[in-house]
Amino acid sequence: MKNKKEKSTKLWGGRFQQPTEKLVEDFTESVSYDRRLYAQDIRGSIAHARMLGQMGIITEKDSQTIIDGLKKILRDIENGRFSWEKGLEDVHMNIEKALTDLVGPVGGRLHTARSRNDQVATDIRLYTREEIIKIDQLLERLQKAFILQAESYMGIIMPGFTHLQKAQPVLYSHHMLAYFEMFKRDRQRLKDCLKRVNICPLGSAALAGTSYPIDREMTAKELGFAKITKNSMDAVSDRDFVLEFLFCLSVIMMHMSRLSEELVLWMSSEFSFIELPDAYCTGSSIMPQKKNPDVPELVRGKTGRVYGSLMALLTTLKGLPLTYNRDLQEDKEQLFDAADTTSSSLAVMAGLIENMRPNPKRMTQDTKTGFLTATDLADYLVKKGLPFRQAHEVVGKAVANCLSKGKELHELGLQELKKLHPFIRDDVLKIVEVKGSVASRKSKGGTGHEPVKDALINAQKWLKEFKICL
Repeated sequence: MKNKKEKSTKLWGGRFQQPTEKLVEDFTESVSYDRRLYAQDIRGSIAHARMLGQMGIITEKDSQTIIDGLKKILRDIENGRFSWEKGLEDVHMNIEKALTDLVGPVGGRLHTARSRNDQVATDIRLYTREEIIKIDQLLERLQKAFILQAESYMGIIMPGFTHLQKAQPVLYSHHMLAYFEMFKRDRQRLKDCLKRVNICPLGSAALAGTSYPIDREMTAKELGFAKITKNSMDAVSDRDFVLEFLFCLSVIMMHMSRLSEELVLWMSSEFSFIELPDAYCTGSSIMPQKKNPDVPELVRGKTGRVYGSLMALLTTLKGLPLTYNRDLQEDKEQLFDAADTTSSSLAVMAGLIENMRPNPKRMTQDTKTGFLTATDLADYLVKKGLPFRQAHEVVGKAVANCLSKGKELHELGLQELKKLHPFIRDDVLKIVEVKGSVASRKSKGGTGHEPVKDALINAQKWLKEFKICL
């Protein structure tokens, strides 16, 4: 049992008569994970100290002393010479204590006109902003990998699927560019998310603002923020921007999980559509013949982890009254883990796609079964004057007839095809061929050769023009 008269030594401990219980200290500390915000914390503190000096709230000399001290602490942390203390709770108190030890009582002036509440909100916004830029760059690399696939293997025809059943023939390049479009939307979402991240809460203090004559615009400008928050109570308790970022990451991971599912299927012997690079696969401990697609399987699995971060923070926030509550400490581990998971998943997936090889022979072989040109035959009859529903019925019966004979549509002779309907003429043969089917899809956004070439040009142009800038 601790001595009840033993006074707390915390930086905030003036009104406390007892030190914090060790169990409570372990339970409430966050420095074990929030110390990764050290660079953002020091950057925000330097901007705050410079503003305090310029506004005459502290002397210019004290301001410079604080700034010099913070820069030295930053170097010490980066060089592994900084000792983190769990008893000081978090990254903010650790750095402030180190500053006071380094420069003396002058270090205590740094916290004038601010609170840990607006300090941590600023740190998290700076961190999230940096992660958006980083993840956007990884998405760009992945998009380039899909363009590489589409360019390198133009002309390969493969089955397109609905309900995981063969539907119509498509160009492999068209399929690759479908993923380009998915990740394009992800980058656009991140860019829009950045607008709500890039707002500075510093100067909101604990919840009510401050009586000191601070210049919030000055610190916002120095930190690269586009503007300042408008309400101090909302500013210190708002984590909507984190939720939005986690949602963006969840959608990115959902897209990668869909991609992963196709890669796992395509690599199987049942499909054999692709060959994944050995460097991105693993073997079995007991079956020497196995080559397992562990990377896409893990990406697929990690998607749930990112979803979990979003749901966890949504649940944390749903019951919080204004303004700051200690529950908000739970935002960081979710944010860090989701960002790290998404970044590593994107990086490894980009390398895999860059080195993936399609199997044209198997893809072509698979287009010869499954009646992939049935819709083309129906469209042919419509163009001859038959209403679509009647054409649909005619071709449906033809497929049933083929199934009974063990044949495909393209295996029927001209005379057999003509028996299906009087509208059918000699020109039907090119319609039931896979190449003719693909060539006919000339509508914008379709799988025809010209639309796909145009899509490739437009994708490359978009990549050059799209930028996320602060």
